[in-house]
Amino acid sequence: MLYFLPQVWFVILALFLLLYVILDGFDLGVGILSLTASSEERRSILMTSLGNVWDANETWLVVMGGALFGAFPLAYATILTALYIPIFIMIFGFIFRAVAFEFREHSNRKLLWNTAFGVGSFLAALGQGFALGSIFKGIQVDAAGHFTGTQWDWLSWQTLLVALTLIQGYVLIGSTYLILKTEGSLQQTHYRTATLAAWTTLIGAGLVTVLTPVLYNQARERLLERPLVYIFALIPLLAILLIGLLLRSLRQKKEVEPFVWTVLLFVLSFMGLGLLIFPYIIPPSITIYQAAADPSALVFMLVFIGFLIPIMLFYEKQRKAPGF
Repeated sequence: MLYFLPQVWFVILALFLLLYVILDGFDLGVGILSLTASSEERRSILMTSLGNVWDANETWLVVMGGALFGAFPLAYATILTALYIPIFIMIFGFIFRAVAFEFREHSNRKLLWNTAFGVGSFLAALGQGFALGSIFKGIQVDAAGHFTGTQWDWLSWQTLLVALTLIQGYVLIGSTYLILKTEGSLQQTHYRTATLAAWTTLIGAGLVTVLTPVLYNQARERLLERPLVYIFALIPLLAILLIGLLLRSLRQKKEVEPFVWTVLLFVLSFMGLGLLIFPYIIPPSITIYQAAADPSALVFMLVFIGFLIPIMLFYEKQRKAPGF
């Protein structure tokens, strides 16, 4: 039971993160794409497409932060200390885009607020990318799990590569979302942006996949473990298949399939990332078993979260039903 509970909470946290990345990813992508809109009319259509979804998708990120604090308090303290600046950039981006979205509706001169919304979306995605890249790279800690690095450990070419790849992934899912929501010449534009983003995301993901076992010994050892080696060999093949199906659906001007294939790509990527990191909650040193809270606290939270997840999923369904 002591080993089972941390594993359950690791899966729950991964689920929260995946739901956040998918649900908030497309509206961050739309925000970034709004910077490239050729006219105020087109930009208004993009903003309207987010009208009933953009402001509540961060709920999953808040819930994940609360769950991390309760289930793995050591990881919560260490990760937030190590990633203070990327998290600040992300939060600043959220505030910037929220204010811009509301003020834009009541402004006669919308250029400033349009730019602020797009820049805020980009900053939020950039902060998340650097945070993800830093966890992927590893956080320096002492034997007790306390952060021993510097506030700038998160900034490196490796984390920049992950950040840029994540931004391209958000642009991809944002483009496929807009294919669902638009028509005519605007829809054709986003067929092109989705195709371009699919290729750039593929290149970035390919570089991350190839460089990870080369640069990090722990990742290389994990990739060669049996039977995981067979799963890790299968994931790139499935990713190439999904990319092929995505590109074909874009060429055929399908409306629903590109979004579906993109979501499946995100799911596959996070499965691979989760398997690569497990059982570490602070890579490459602290495992979920070392960082876990008291078992009684984990059980209590598990009962509570068992009621919360269905409510949140029902809320998401009801909130998106009119326009999705």
